[in-house]
Amino acid sequence: MILESVENGPLIWPLIEENRVTRPKKYSELSATEAIQADCDIKATNIIIQGLLPEVYALVSNHKVTKELWERIQLLIHGTSLTKQERECKLYDEFDKFAYKKGEPLRDFYLRFSLLLNDMNIYNMKLEQF
Repeated sequence: MILESVENGPLIWPLIEENRVTRPKKYSELSATEAIQADCDIKATNIIIQGLLPEVYALVSNHKVTKELWERIQLLIHGTSLTKQERECKLYDEFDKFAYKKGEPLRDFYLRFSLLLNDMNIYNMKLEQF
């Protein structure tokens, strides 16, 4: 179940309707299997985080979903097939086109922006021209 969290993402918490309001179930309301999966989601994240170097942790610590955390670490450690110059061009282009998505919570907007800036920081890219 821990591997399931890493490969497929966390448990999608079931919703219940209560007084005409739909909300996610509380932990105490989960079935036995769902509770075990929720625990495994947390364990998977903790296992990954405990093995990170401090400088890698600083770059990925805002990820709470194990699958996203693991993908981010793989990218940082293994890199991509793009050359450094291609990656920088892609990041500058992303920065130029970066915009608020309608209905997006401010927290998500901030996280997307901070991830972009972290990626740019990895390549020591300068934003002076902007």
